Amino acid sequence: MAAPVDDMFSRCVDPPKASNCVEVRFIDNVKGKGLFAKKAFKKGDTIFIERPLVSAQFLWNALYKYRACEYCLRALETAEENSRRLSGRAALSLPHPELCKVRPDRHQPCPHCQVMYCSAECRQAAWEQYHKLLCLGPSHHDPDHPLNKLQDAWRSVHYPPETSSIMIMARMVASIKQAEDKGRWQRLFSQFCSRTANEEEEIVHKLLGEKFQGQLGLLRNLFTTALYEESLSQWFTPDGFRSLFSLVGTNGQGIGTSSLSQWVHACDALELPSQQREQLDAFIDQLYKDIDKETGDFLNCEGSGLFLLQSSCNHSCVPNAEASFPDNNFLLHLAALSDISPGEEICISYLDVCQRDRSRHSRHKILRENYLFVCSCQKCMSQMDDADLTSEDEEEVEGEGETEDEMTDV
Repeated sequence: MAAPVDDMFSRCVDPPKASNCVEVRFIDNVKGKGLFAKKAFKKGDTIFIERPLVSAQFLWNALYKYRACEYCLRALETAEENSRRLSGRAALSLPHPELCKVRPDRHQPCPHCQVMYCSAECRQAAWEQYHKLLCLGPSHHDPDHPLNKLQDAWRSVHYPPETSSIMIMARMVASIKQAEDKGRWQRLFSQFCSRTANEEEEIVHKLLGEKFQGQLGLLRNLFTTALYEESLSQWFTPDGFRSLFSLVGTNGQGIGTSSLSQWVHACDALELPSQQREQLDAFIDQLYKDIDKETGDFLNCEGSGLFLLQSSCNHSCVPNAEASFPDNNFLLHLAALSDISPGEEICISYLDVCQRDRSRHSRHKILRENYLFVCSCQKCMSQMDDADLTSEDEEEVEGEGETEDEMTDV
């Protein structure tokens, strides 16, 4: 049963404005639904801002001391604390510390299990939606508690770089169990795209890998022990659990938050004399070099969430919109990458910038393996007659005619 159109906008920060700007339409049986503009947007315009139905920090990310609000995923470390940990420079002092927006004096722990929130508002929102059921109380550090065993089992089969979390599924169940209007929450979750049984198997395989695919039964048993609910019994059967697993794997949108990144952007916006600007830029450049040497690519608090309206966006290899999280929390901002006309479909890209520059065959390979569809966007259709080479094959062919000094990156 599909969610009513009004429900599609229910998690937007300004639902009436969003519903006046965009609409969800059924396209065809292959693409399903899509998001379309009802008004013109200029490049850089914010199309809408949306909260997730549920979200969760990745479990390894949290274990490695990336501290985030248990509700909105706002980074809890100050920019200075964050830069010290990531760079390994314990005495580091950041210039312009006033630009850091993290407010430790507002942080609030759950009084029962001590998980941390960025504010009393987030603590209350989590308690009312799902945490009343999921709170471990004094068993927070008990390895034998069913929820802790479930999380440990997930970490043992899903290593960094992480793409999902079993806690998204736990919070889905808890949100329905705690809700007064359980039917509405079930209706909202039913809106996310579903897959055939064969496709679900492929998604499970992708999330767990060849080595751990057989562990799905173990995860289901632990999930059932920790969270079973009679009214949701279909989610706890082998087929239902696989479907739920697939739903999260298919529709989860990655979320990244960073107090340091937010501080850097604020520094970039400062109007400074040229010499001070050069000194500040040099300081930031050196800081990132130190972080790269000490920590590598893992800079952010990372997690994922289920976003109702954003999930209606289809993929294009030439997207006209992109999602970002500029508020250092789970609020998704969908912004126009180019001018968009009324009636035009709003598309994002499931590929990163480097992947979008690869050959059509390489892009299709990535999309088939990770998202189980064949792209027919304007760029792909225009390259239909291109040779079926992966970008690696292209590199080898081009390399045959190059000298060592003339080698070019593809």
